[in-house]
Amino acid sequence: MDEIRKSCSVCRRLQVVRGNIEDYEALSHFHYRDSQMGPFAAIYALRGDFVLAHRAGLRTIGVIVYTMPTPACQLRNVATGDIFVGLDRNTQLALINRNIRRISRVIIEPRFRSLGLAARLVSETMPLLNVPIIEAIAVMGLVNPFFEKAKMEAFTAKTPTRCTRLIEALSYIGIEEHQLIDAECVQCKLDRLTGKQAEFIELEIRRFLQSYGKRRMMPPGPERTIYMLSKLTERPVYYIWFNKNLELRM
Repeated sequence: MDEIRKSCSVCRRLQVVRGNIEDYEALSHFHYRDSQMGPFAAIYALRGDFVLAHRAGLRTIGVIVYTMPTPACQLRNVATGDIFVGLDRNTQLALINRNIRRISRVIIEPRFRSLGLAARLVSETMPLLNVPIIEAIAVMGLVNPFFEKAKMEAFTAKTPTRCTRLIEALSYIGIEEHQLIDAECVQCKLDRLTGKQAEFIELEIRRFLQSYGKRRMMPPGPERTIYMLSKLTERPVYYIWFNKNLELRM
């Protein structure tokens, strides 16, 4: 109960405000894509009052960055019923840019995570962009579904054929799909294989890695297994939110 009161107290002392690039730079190193920010459409920050900022030792608790949308996105077409399909390229780009903004980064300072602040940043700022559609793509969406908590709808891509084939091959040698999150366990099972089973799975792994440039030449071992599993289990999730107060700008 004390922890709940503490969390609620902290949340009440935070406010979503218009931010700037300095807010992003203050927290960028906490994001898995720690890189210099390119062009952006808008930045909003989650800031505490004077007392909270003094105690935390920083002014910005969270930040969200909006950018322009990418021209092509298959799951966008699925989510919008192909309304951006079948147009000449210039018309399509103009229509997409008028109607869509993309959430590029959502970062919460680690000490303030698990308080629902990421979902709050998303839900409170989406209406401020004044466009009919907000979208986002998250590699970790299924693990930390804060976009869904902010009332965005999720769409997942079909498992690529090359992934399905390797998953089935691994199952054939005794490595089931639920074990693919444990690289050490998978490596131990691979190390114990001999004869035709070892030759079979080595051929399938090499076939799978053909799609990943120089990585296709990685030698067998823990490093290759970790990389293979990261690609095998990676499932980006597409999220979309429609502003019911705005119509598409044709």
